[in-house]
Amino acid sequence: MIRFSELPLSSCTQERLSAARFSIPTPVQAAAIPPALEDKDILATAQTGTGKTLAFLIPILEQFLKTQAAGPQALVLVPTRELAMQVAGQFNALRGKQLAAALLVGGVPEGPQLTALRAGARLIVATPGRLEDFMGRRLVKLSGIRTLVLDEADRMLDMGFVPSIRRITAALPRDRQTLCFSATLEASVAQLVTDTMRSPVRLAFGSTSKPASSIELRALQVPAEDKMAVLQHLLTAKPGRSLVFARTKRGAERLAKRLAHGGFAATTIHGDRSQSQRTAALSGFQQGRFNVLVATDIAARGIHIDNVAHVINYDLPAMAEDFVHRVGRTGRAGECGVASTFVTNDEIGELQQLERALDLRMQRLRVRRTVREQTPA
Repeated sequence: MIRFSELPLSSCTQERLSAARFSIPTPVQAAAIPPALEDKDILATAQTGTGKTLAFLIPILEQFLKTQAAGPQALVLVPTRELAMQVAGQFNALRGKQLAAALLVGGVPEGPQLTALRAGARLIVATPGRLEDFMGRRLVKLSGIRTLVLDEADRMLDMGFVPSIRRITAALPRDRQTLCFSATLEASVAQLVTDTMRSPVRLAFGSTSKPASSIELRALQVPAEDKMAVLQHLLTAKPGRSLVFARTKRGAERLAKRLAHGGFAATTIHGDRSQSQRTAALSGFQQGRFNVLVATDIAARGIHIDNVAHVINYDLPAMAEDFVHRVGRTGRAGECGVASTFVTNDEIGELQQLERALDLRMQRLRVRRTVREQTPA
């Protein structure tokens, strides 16, 4: 098993990693960091929770240590504000004396973002929409970018960011390094790779089309009218943080309120909440002020939350891919996790379709209405 101390990293970076208690790289980190340090383009596909953020931040930090140029030299594009905040937070935790990253995202005041740029931030972490807005108003200069990172590339393409990404990459220097991290390599991603990368090193880790083997998958057959009672039973019976997924924004809001009224420390995140509300919910969940986070699929991709013991699909997801990313919030970085999916009698066919699409079978549990106990189906 390789250690960070065995990778060709500067003593400064080694000290920062040690201080942050990073000692053993994940497989994607161990494979991606050496070629990235050699300025090679990288295309990596890996399941969620494999440590992709450090795989590109460490080479960027090494690049900054070797040069003293002012202004932005690295750009990380991500699909959501929450992921951008987490990437910037990870960089700021490791940067030492480097200037803080400039975080360019919508939904929040732009004043602090412009202040970070004017202070000389060398790393920009941005969502495509806000970055394009700044580019159109000539508030950001990208002529010095040496490294471009496309994080969660497939998600950005799913969200319709292809035109924005093409306009942004066209404004960057042609002689640059590009690192692309994606959960899948579908046709749209493959075409983007062809257009933006130079003979990339191809890395793939595990199956990206099904949940990690470290996650125990359970399907609970629950009468629709009993779902709330069963949810409360599960939350009481299993200690630790629980992430509960609802299909709609209204459903997530209603569920969180009912749990809070029932005495649970619950909060929610969905698309109708303001950025400050979403940030407060995530930080409160991460820091332990809440032990239940109710979310729509906005939280299924690109958000890292430590030590989620239990993912509960209160509502079945609309797509098999959404299921993979939902349950991928637990069992991260080799840890074990549990994912429970509620299924009513009318949804048995949907469950079977989901299992066929993912080539798996979940453990069946039937909930007895009288005592709320789970027994093998």
